[in-house]
Amino acid sequence: MDMKYHIITYGCQMNKSDSERIESVLLSTGMQKAEGPEEADVVIINSCSVRESAEHRVMGQVHNLNLLKKQNPNLKIALTGCMPGRDKDGKIKTRLEEVDFYFPIFEMIKLPEWLGLKKADGEYLSIRPVNKDNHQAFVTIQTGCEQFCTYCVVPYARGPEINRPVKDILEEIKDLTQNGCVEVTLLGQIVNNYIAPDPKNFSKNNPYQKNDFAKLLWEVNQVDGIKRIHWTGPHPVYMTDEIIDALTLPNQVNFLHLPVQSGSNEILRKMNRKHTREFYLDLIKKIKSKKPDIAIGTDIIVGFCGETEKDFQDTVDLYKQCDFDIAYLAQYSNRSGTAAAKAFKDDISHAEKEKRWFILQHLMEEIVMHKNQKFVGQTVSVLVDSCKDGVCVGNSSEMKMVSFSGDNSLIGKVVSVKIHEAMVWVLRGEIYDLNYKIQETNKFK
Repeated sequence: MDMKYHIITYGCQMNKSDSERIESVLLSTGMQKAEGPEEADVVIINSCSVRESAEHRVMGQVHNLNLLKKQNPNLKIALTGCMPGRDKDGKIKTRLEEVDFYFPIFEMIKLPEWLGLKKADGEYLSIRPVNKDNHQAFVTIQTGCEQFCTYCVVPYARGPEINRPVKDILEEIKDLTQNGCVEVTLLGQIVNNYIAPDPKNFSKNNPYQKNDFAKLLWEVNQVDGIKRIHWTGPHPVYMTDEIIDALTLPNQVNFLHLPVQSGSNEILRKMNRKHTREFYLDLIKKIKSKKPDIAIGTDIIVGFCGETEKDFQDTVDLYKQCDFDIAYLAQYSNRSGTAAAKAFKDDISHAEKEKRWFILQHLMEEIVMHKNQKFVGQTVSVLVDSCKDGVCVGNSSEMKMVSFSGDNSLIGKVVSVKIHEAMVWVLRGEIYDLNYKIQETNKFK
């Protein structure tokens, strides 16, 4: 009987893409997908280690699987991702005795052999992921990081930067369009620091001359069938003039996620972010002068070691000046092995971190509610992700969630929606697409 697998994924889009690679490896050996862990012969946990809470969730999941293992002694538990990647001294592993296979993500190709199956071929980044949504896909162009922000485990978990060849990236995207993909999200730890290992494969008529990431964005724009291009996550210091210009390419979504982490120069210095608040503010102005209506998101950490009330107020002030459309807010979490854990004291109380988080959360909601009103009466382009009970949902080009009446025939299509109501996290409207109206009318003939 064929072995069955079940994959549980925690963390970022990169982890989701990695899980799609794991699935590709397992399917290539003849394994079958189980609907849940109860039906599986092996359960693979792809872990996140960016926050302490993320690791606690993984620990809890392993505990639950161990209870299942007592009922099914043949069950194998595999743990990969960032936790094993950063566990250089094996201290985390000692707390996970129930786990049978414990390995960093780039060793995923070895899992079938460990399970007693035929050996899988290929290397980590050369494995084509299993794309679960035909209309959109994550495409990894780079992995690893060499920035060494003091709070971050990624350089330890994923190692140095590795860039995929232009040829491989474009071939993967072209293949995706054959299955109906219309939106790709390019992934990299420092995605805008992409450096092509095969620059000869850029087109000779590529208008960008200095920056490989800008060149790649132009190349992806030329792929027939791709209607929307998104990318994450960039670093402010690598936002060159050519990349800023590439934000105006026709298929680029009208959204940029640009992490700042803090608005205080002292905290930015302690974080080793390599940019100042003034640099970031000037960069936002430059981006908005090139594309005035672009929506901008960011990441912010509150309560970093030694963050004073003034430091925090500098962050609040920067937030207001940048007028962000969304921010992913995190309370600082001390991560073992990082420079911050070694050099600084985690001296901001949980209560103070929580207070500062809520201040920014409320500010974000207030700003977003105000900004979203400009969409009322306007028509936005929406990629439809799902439809249920006559209500379709998808993201606009500004990455705003939009809901409207429709049916399953619209899933995977880019349609125009006229907005009549704007709330904090959703815009509501009605479809403004002549072709759909005709189809809808024909149903009643």
